[in-house]
Amino acid sequence: MDSSTIRSTFLEFFRKKGHQIVPSAPMVLKNDPTLLFTNSGMVQFKDFFLGNSVPRSKRVADTQKCLRVSGKHNDLEDVGLDTYHHTMFEMLGNWSFGDYFKAEAIAWSWELLTKEYKLPADRLYVTVFGGDKSDNLPVDEEAMALWKPIVGEDRIIHGKKKDNFWEMGEIGPCGPCSEIHIDMRPEAEVRKKPGRDLVNSDHPQVIEIWNLVFIQFNRLSTGALQPLPEKHVDTGMGFERLCMAIQGKLSSYDTDVFKPLMDFICLQAHVSYGKELKTDVAIRVMADHIRAVSFAIADGQLPSNTGAGYVIRRILRRAVRYGFSYLNFKEPFMYRMVPLLGAQLKDAFPELMQQSDYVSRVIHEEELSFLRTLELGIKRFENHLTSAKGKVIAGDFAFELNDTFGFPFDLTSLLARERGFTVDEKGFEAAMLQQKTRSRSDASKETGDWTTILEAEKTEFIGYEQLDTKARLIKYRQVKQKGKSLYQLVFDKTPFYAESGGQVGDTGLIQTPSGAIAVLDTKKENDLIVHFTEQLPADPGSTCTLVVDRAKRTQTMSNHSATHLLHASLRNVLGKHVEQKGSLVNEKILRFDFSHFAPMTDIELQAVEEQVNAKVRENIMLHEQRNVPLEKAKQAGAMALFGEKYGEFVRVITFDPAYSVELCGGTHVPATGSIGYFKIISESSVAAGVRRIEAVTGEGAQSHINGLLAVMHEVKTMLKHPKDLVASLGGLLEERHKLEKRLEALDLMQANQVKDALALQAKAMEGFTLIISKAILPNADAVKNVAYGLRNQFDDLLLVLAVDVDSKPMVAVMLGEGLAKTQRFHAGNMVKELAKEIDGGGGGQPFFATAGGKNIQGLDAVITKAKSLIGIR
Repeated sequence: MDSSTIRSTFLEFFRKKGHQIVPSAPMVLKNDPTLLFTNSGMVQFKDFFLGNSVPRSKRVADTQKCLRVSGKHNDLEDVGLDTYHHTMFEMLGNWSFGDYFKAEAIAWSWELLTKEYKLPADRLYVTVFGGDKSDNLPVDEEAMALWKPIVGEDRIIHGKKKDNFWEMGEIGPCGPCSEIHIDMRPEAEVRKKPGRDLVNSDHPQVIEIWNLVFIQFNRLSTGALQPLPEKHVDTGMGFERLCMAIQGKLSSYDTDVFKPLMDFICLQAHVSYGKELKTDVAIRVMADHIRAVSFAIADGQLPSNTGAGYVIRRILRRAVRYGFSYLNFKEPFMYRMVPLLGAQLKDAFPELMQQSDYVSRVIHEEELSFLRTLELGIKRFENHLTSAKGKVIAGDFAFELNDTFGFPFDLTSLLARERGFTVDEKGFEAAMLQQKTRSRSDASKETGDWTTILEAEKTEFIGYEQLDTKARLIKYRQVKQKGKSLYQLVFDKTPFYAESGGQVGDTGLIQTPSGAIAVLDTKKENDLIVHFTEQLPADPGSTCTLVVDRAKRTQTMSNHSATHLLHASLRNVLGKHVEQKGSLVNEKILRFDFSHFAPMTDIELQAVEEQVNAKVRENIMLHEQRNVPLEKAKQAGAMALFGEKYGEFVRVITFDPAYSVELCGGTHVPATGSIGYFKIISESSVAAGVRRIEAVTGEGAQSHINGLLAVMHEVKTMLKHPKDLVASLGGLLEERHKLEKRLEALDLMQANQVKDALALQAKAMEGFTLIISKAILPNADAVKNVAYGLRNQFDDLLLVLAVDVDSKPMVAVMLGEGLAKTQRFHAGNMVKELAKEIDGGGGGQPFFATAGGKNIQGLDAVITKAKSLIGIR
């Protein structure tokens, strides 16, 4: 059975059991402060378990894209080294939200595995929760009783809490679980040792394939367990492991999930899989990582230096580095696998196929950038060898290569071994530990339990119509981070917009009987609208008035509506390939990232700006539609963004059906005329294939233009109010250009004079010609020109210059070509010593090196030390 059939069989099985089949949520999360990525199938359903939302269907099934490389489930460094870890994986799952429980979940799992997939029942084992004294929990006798007639008691194993009690996090929903394991060893091994003895023992061929979680408790911050009012089922079956079991493979990498990618890598690298460990690891790493990176980018997460973007960059660079080191891929290669992957998964996850060109270009540019970084890192490594003590590379230097150039320790070790060096592993690990300790300290966050004041199902958002309202506090909790304490407040209704879809959260006031409390920010936590304050109402149970900052909201709405007009205009001017890739909308500015592969020309920018302002002047009325079925909205032409999670019903914002129709939950002006005026202030590159426009509207646009006019007035005043400002500035620039040319000629003349004077000072020494002197030169280029000029004159030159460059000290050491070959002197090492006399530092190549410093008075000491190093008086 191929992987596509395995996936469809699962979904169809649960469809027949009355489950609604839902699409995978994006792999990259946006409204969950606890996670960067979806790391399990249940993440998109957290609000149902937490009671923040009510599901439309009590039975749901799906296949979910997941990523585990950071946080609690950190698998990245294991991926590729073994044959069963992955970064991105699919999680097949079925859920019950207060509907069926253990009996149905257990019976159906066995039916699907043995009847539909025809896995051998005598190779399957199950675990049940064996109880835990610390939580005062007994053995899960209910699950035990349900399994006995199915598998027999000899195939049921009591599991410990770490394996058989699932928890969402340190606090939150949790409960016992029952795992299904399969023994895929050869019959001869099975006869020697029963599979039950190897369950949960990390044996690569005795593996868990399905976990049935029975959510029935809520873990409080005190550690206590509180029974939930409704019991839920959350099951997760690793798709790749299931394929491995059904297809009879010993590794998930041998299944048709990975085989097409691995065959392509082998073909292009001219290697065979299974011949050599190093190349096998590299092939597995690249085949796995391209999946994680491609789908993250397709979901809207570009590689970057922070947060989720940093994780994606790290994964991609790890793959590139393995290909570079072990498969001889010295040019970008990973991007070439994107079309193959997109075609392979076009039915299950069409978003990658639809964005194949865009994703490929982003990865290609990232690869180019990192290959350049690798080259710089290798050069840095080579230079370090000249100053290494003995034959040991310092641990802190290995850490610098890792942190700055993306060199993992094993690559540094490989380079070192090839040159007869070792690396101080303990020093490297100490530096890594210090960094992790700093990161944990920066990220540490203490979150209290919710204190419930009023029972309510969810918050009613009324901010589209009102900016103030009477409200009651539902619940609150305290959060401490970096020594600062804040309160998170949830009300029964609120006019405060929570940060979402690029629009910042509202600020304002909570007016209580005892005084006003400032709302510092409003954010979404899953489906909760959370208000951040520095204090609680004196009487949390009293009715209060919530008041949004009207001026901030008004200008933010103006910028948000202008973003929609900008998006439409860009598609009209540049083409329909333009897609939104990110945005920021606040009261000061709008920032819009979009797919486009070249800088916009001035003519294009002008056309976009004029088109947006034409729509502003038309004063188009806002047409807002709520609770529109998603498919109906798409059929009507509404633009849906890749990487956004939409419900079954959506909100549609229209400014002229023929111009701008988008799915959007943000706040907008009642008519485009309220925007006032739209002005682009910058256009730039964000990443490969992604451009960014920043613009202002209304009062912000007026302030920007007034600022430009003020600068122009000041320039006119400085130029004594010329009739033609452009011609006047052009004349000044031409005059400056002529003066610069004359200055360059004078500098060259001075440098040649200094060079000739120094040549006259040359002294024949034993085996070399020595020039050692102070000098005054106009700039660093002149120093370099003098040094190379003298090198051309003297093949055995040893030049040491202590130079005054515009009242700043500089040291230069140059060796002639013949002297450099003898390796008698090393310019880089000499400069490092001499630079100490001018309170500076520098370096360079063995034959030429320079250093700058702060102490101009130290130039005489440079000459003295140089003589000492050379061995003359």
